[in-house]
Amino acid sequence: MNRLTEQKIILITQKTRLENLITRYNTAGQAKFYVESHGGSFDDYILEDKLYRAAVKKTVDFAETYGRLQVIDRDFIPNFIFGENDLVIVVGRDGLVVNTLKYLNKQKLIGINPDPDRWDGVLLPFRADDVSKIIPETVNNIRQVKSVTFAQAKLNDGQSLIGVGDIFIGQKTHVSARYELSIGNLKETQSSSGIIVSTGLGATGWLKSILAGAEGINRYYKGNSRLETESNFKCDSRCLYYSVREPYPSNSTGTQIVFGKIKEREKLSITSYMPENGVIFSDGMEQDFLEFNSGTKAEIGVCQKCGNLVV
Repeated sequence: MNRLTEQKIILITQKTRLENLITRYNTAGQAKFYVESHGGSFDDYILEDKLYRAAVKKTVDFAETYGRLQVIDRDFIPNFIFGENDLVIVVGRDGLVVNTLKYLNKQKLIGINPDPDRWDGVLLPFRADDVSKIIPETVNNIRQVKSVTFAQAKLNDGQSLIGVGDIFIGQKTHVSARYELSIGNLKETQSSSGIIVSTGLGATGWLKSILAGAEGINRYYKGNSRLETESNFKCDSRCLYYSVREPYPSNSTGTQIVFGKIKEREKLSITSYMPENGVIFSDGMEQDFLEFNSGTKAEIGVCQKCGNLVV
């Protein structure tokens, strides 16, 4: 095949809901029976799959003519070795952008929204129709690239974990997490549903949900007052925000340090008091976690590594 360039292009895809159902129930017919027997519309699964495949095909058709294309499923991202100059394209939901950025090192990433009527696409500014314009402009350094700040958790045993959107610290089950939390001159023993540390990118995800819930409670008790983070908390902000989920007040646990900002050179320190099942994971990937049991200390702060998101 004649290509315009020798640029290496990595296209990241993900299985649709229809594909996952067929994997689970063996055939489309059995999957349809399952969905419709529970009152769902199987037509919606078919439409979603159709639109996704069309977006992938359109992206592939141009990328193959422009450079050296390799298509990989999201399941293989953790073990894939990206080249220094690879151009990475993601076709999927916002979460796929987040989970891909984690494994990149300065490579530029283009997010394609395959179904704008279905997905908000906060991190997916482009459509499949845009690839013939966006790919050449990105390769030729014409497109703007936004820096994305990551969070990092470091344990006292040397292990570490990066979070693109957020990091969770707590129990892997629904029981309360127990730990000591400290930042700056503040220190407190707590029992809660865990701690969320969010980047500017994650402000549109888990942190947004936390603030929406807090705002609802605030409105209920205080009328029309509003609770919100700084309006300039963006993807490239060199700071993080932490939130303690459902802190429980008792004789031995406090609720004074429940929300705040972690500045660039500041660390949020957490010491585990959990004999078992304590975990730290990032970006909703519960399978990829660090054990966080009694005696383990974690420091959470701004990571030196950044992502590059094409906008």
